[in-house]
Amino acid sequence: MEYKLDEIDLKILGMMQNNARINNSEIARELGMAPSAVLERVKKLEQKEAIIAYSTRINPKAINQKMLSFIFIKVDEIIGDEKTGRLLAEIPEVLEVHDIAGDDGYLIKVRTSDSLALVDLMRNSLSRIQGIISTRTIIVLQTVKEDNSLIIPEKIE
Repeated sequence: MEYKLDEIDLKILGMMQNNARINNSEIARELGMAPSAVLERVKKLEQKEAIIAYSTRINPKAINQKMLSFIFIKVDEIIGDEKTGRLLAEIPEVLEVHDIAGDDGYLIKVRTSDSLALVDLMRNSLSRIQGIISTRTIIVLQTVKEDNSLIIPEKIE
C-alpha cells in the first residue's frame, strides 16, 4: 500500500506516537488547525493503515512477566512457507515472530515469568510444532532500552 503522507500527517503521527491518548483538540492547537480537520486526517491515517493500532504499554514486572528471551528456531519448511510462523504467533507468550535470513528460519521474542515457565513453553508449545528442527535461546539479563517508537521524518520525498 502506498501511503503518500504529507508533513502534517507526519507531525500528527509523531504526536500520537509519543502520546496515544492525545486528543484532537491538543493536536489541532499545536498545529494551528481545526479539531475537525485533525479528526478527518486521523481517520484517513487509520484507513490507510499508517496507524494500525492503539495500545497501552504495560510494565512486564507488574504482571510477573520478568523473563525476556529471544529464541532462534531452525525449521525444515520451504522458504516462503509461513505455516510455522503462524503457529508460533498463536502462542500467547510469543510477542514477536520474525522470518529471518540465515541458518535459522525464525526469531521469536518471548516473555515468561521465570526460567521454569520458559522450559514449560519450550516443552509444551514449541516441541508440538512439526517442522521445528532445533532452537537456540538467548535469555536477557538486563534490558537497557526497549522501545517500539519509530523515527518519524519531517518530510517524505
